[in-house]
Amino acid sequence: MAGPADYREGVSAPATDATDARAAHADGVERLLASYRALPATATVRLAKPTSNLFRSRDRVEARGLDTSGLTRVIGVDVEARTADVAGMCTYEDLVAATLPHGLAPMVVPQLKTITLGGAVTGLGIESTSFRSGLPHESVLELDILTGAGEVVTASPTEHADLFRAFPNSYGTLGYAVRLRIELEPVEPFVALTHLRFHAIPDLIDTMDRIVATGALYDGTRVDYLDGAVFSADESYLCVGVQTAASGPTSDYTGQKIYYRSIQHDDGETHDRLTIHDYLWRWDTDWFWCSQAFGTQHPLVRRLWPRRYRRSSAYWKLMKLERRFDIGNRIERFRGRPPRERVIQDVEIPIERTSEFLDWFLAEVPIEPIWLCPLRPRDDADWPLYPLEPHRTYVNVGFWSTVPVGATEGATNRLIEHKVSELDGHKSLYSDAFYPRDEFDALYGGDAYRAAKRRYDPDSRFLDLYAKAVQRR
Repeated sequence: MAGPADYREGVSAPATDATDARAAHADGVERLLASYRALPATATVRLAKPTSNLFRSRDRVEARGLDTSGLTRVIGVDVEARTADVAGMCTYEDLVAATLPHGLAPMVVPQLKTITLGGAVTGLGIESTSFRSGLPHESVLELDILTGAGEVVTASPTEHADLFRAFPNSYGTLGYAVRLRIELEPVEPFVALTHLRFHAIPDLIDTMDRIVATGALYDGTRVDYLDGAVFSADESYLCVGVQTAASGPTSDYTGQKIYYRSIQHDDGETHDRLTIHDYLWRWDTDWFWCSQAFGTQHPLVRRLWPRRYRRSSAYWKLMKLERRFDIGNRIERFRGRPPRERVIQDVEIPIERTSEFLDWFLAEVPIEPIWLCPLRPRDDADWPLYPLEPHRTYVNVGFWSTVPVGATEGATNRLIEHKVSELDGHKSLYSDAFYPRDEFDALYGGDAYRAAKRRYDPDSRFLDLYAKAVQRR
């Protein structure tokens, strides 16, 4: 049987006294409220955040944001109840560091280390457990939310239930998560991986559908983690993970080796092993495959690039500088080429329409690889701002790159939005969106959103969701 020491590889967060953590959190809440009260009554309320995992362009704002510096900690882990109380600005990196020594992990751990708990709930998140555990907000038991009225209310399925249901996908326009109580699940110290090669996308989707339906591989082996990647119409993979306590050699993709390249092979299946810690963060080291844009996958550059900067947060800061100074388009102009349109999106497509979407995408949009992650809502609960059908399997399709600009602003993004709606899918709002207002309201719970907005932000202290997601305010 695995003991606490088996989970500690790569985990360096110090142990925290629960009483001290609760006191520090209470002090953080008071500082948050004090900074709220210090704002002019007419000022739009925003957070002061050192990092972000949003990729949409936004107007520059000079106004002071709310002080969230005291809301970054794990407040407590209840090992018996398998729950954790976590401050809204706590990162999943810090949360996992606190739970793994107990053999526990969140039900869904989004791929990037600096995604915060509050961000994943108000802005959605997904990972390879989503085929069995849904989205991060589905494992939230209750949360404390700072509303537009300057009050902190506790929302749950039975208390302020309208806010609890409307909060996911509201992107901080209904309030900010101050504390979340979430479910945890037991995990083993290692993950055994099987990478299955497919030469036709429909075959991959059929296999994925069977695994989601049965929870097992073709030989009956239970599946704990499931995602995949498409490199072309005739090269795609499913990555199947199984938790195990059996010790043995493990791979390391934080050094010279690159995880997504390790899954590629000619035919059949290959096998690999990672610690649970390294599995959860397997995509962070190279920002999936997007580190290639910074040259860090070149062997020489990789040897010189400090390991501590091989992580998504470092690449995001570089990308922020690129956008600020328009470096990419300046290079394109120097080379005599047209500017580029950013196409950084995750969309949910019903699994029975996913092959159709991928065929269309590969023909129309020059981006690869493409990430695939199956998703199935956990229960019948209504989440009006991101209404996925209960008991229906979707596939998250992720693609992150640039294409030549079209005749109109966001031409390729808008083309993708049309196709996603045509196939009864949904698009995440963490990046640029180009919907007209009526279409946006129909897709993202307009009536339910406005009702929650009137009740919890009557003076419109927070931005409107459309203004934030589409108008880039």
